[in-house]
Amino acid sequence: MDSVLELPLDQILRGDCIDLMRMLPSGSVDCVFADPPYNLQLRGELRRPDDSLVDGVDDDWDKFQDFATYDTFTRDWLTECKRLLRKDGTLWVIGSYHNIFRIGAILQDLGFWVLNDVVWRKSNPMPNFRGRRFTNAHETLIWAARGKEARYKFNYQAMKALNDDVQMRSDWLIPLCTGPERIRNGHGLKLHPTQKPEALLYRVLLSSTGHDDIVLDPFAGTGTTAVVAKRLGRHFIAIERHPAYVEAAWVRVLRTRRGSDEGIAMSPTKRDAPRIPFGTLVEQGLVPPGTHLFDRRKRVSAVVGADGTISVGDTRGSIHKVGAAVQNAPTCNGWTFWHLERDGALVPLDTVRVAALAGG
Repeated sequence: MDSVLELPLDQILRGDCIDLMRMLPSGSVDCVFADPPYNLQLRGELRRPDDSLVDGVDDDWDKFQDFATYDTFTRDWLTECKRLLRKDGTLWVIGSYHNIFRIGAILQDLGFWVLNDVVWRKSNPMPNFRGRRFTNAHETLIWAARGKEARYKFNYQAMKALNDDVQMRSDWLIPLCTGPERIRNGHGLKLHPTQKPEALLYRVLLSSTGHDDIVLDPFAGTGTTAVVAKRLGRHFIAIERHPAYVEAAWVRVLRTRRGSDEGIAMSPTKRDAPRIPFGTLVEQGLVPPGTHLFDRRKRVSAVVGADGTISVGDTRGSIHKVGAAVQNAPTCNGWTFWHLERDGALVPLDTVRVAALAGG
C-alpha cells in the first residue's frame, strides 16, 4: 500500500483507520482525538432488559472476539497515532470503564506521557437499564504527550478565560447531545450511539491546539471533531468506516463556517445560584465567537473571542474585567453590563445565562 504524497486536509476518509493512517506521512499532525469502540459487546452491555438494542447500536458495532483481539487492535491504532504525531503533539482518547484502563496501559507501554485524566461529568446521563449498578454518569479522557520530553501545547490562559478567569479544572460538566445537535436516522433513532457533544470537543481543541493546526480523528463517527476543528480554524483529517456516519458528518461539516481562534466560535442573582462561566455559552454556541456585545446604551462595543474573552480596542479579558476597564471602575458585573442584539432589541447576557441554566 503506497503512502499518499499530500495530506488530505479537511477531508473525511472512509475506510479502516489503521489502513488509512498507514498511508499518511510520519510527523504530520499536531493533535489526535480518538473515540474508539468501547468494547461493550464483550461485556454484554449493548441491550436493555427486554433484549432490545440501545438506540444506534447494531450487532456489528463494537464487535470483538475477545479482550486479546481488542488489545491488539488498540495497540495497532495507537502505534499509528504516535507515528503520525509531531514530536510535540498530543493525543486525547476518551472511553468508559469498559475500555479506558486497557487503553491507558497500552498507550503508556508505547511511550506516551500522560498529562491529565479529565472526567467528563454528564449532567443528563443515560440510566442504568438493569438497575444493578450505579448510573454511569461520566467518561474519562486521557490527555497524553507523544513523549516525556515533548514541549506540548497548552493554552492555559484561554482555558482560564473560558472559565470566567478561574483555573480550568479536570472535571468538566457538559450535557450529552440532545435536541437538534443529536443526529438521528430515518426512524428517529440515534444514528450513532456515542455521539459526543460539540462543547466537549471545543474545550479539547481550544486547550491543546492552535490556529491552522492539524487534528486527526481516526474514529470520526458523525463528525463532531471535524465540525469543531473547522469552527475553530483548525484543519482536520477524519477517518470513518461506516457509510451512514460519513454521510452525516459531511452534511455537518459543509454547514459549518470555518472560523478563527482570534475571535473573528440569565443566571439567578442569589449568591447560592448555580454558576455558569461565560465561556460555557461560547463553547455551546449560544454566544458564538465574533458576536458583538454592547452596553445598554450602545456607547461601547466589544467582540467575543473563541476562548470566552471579549475585546474593546486593545483591551482584552473577561466580561467583568473589560466591563470595568471601559467604565474606569474597580469592578463590574459583566452579566448585567453587556448586552447582545436579538430581533432588533438589546438583551442582557444574564438572560442568555438563565436560558442556558434552564436547558433552553
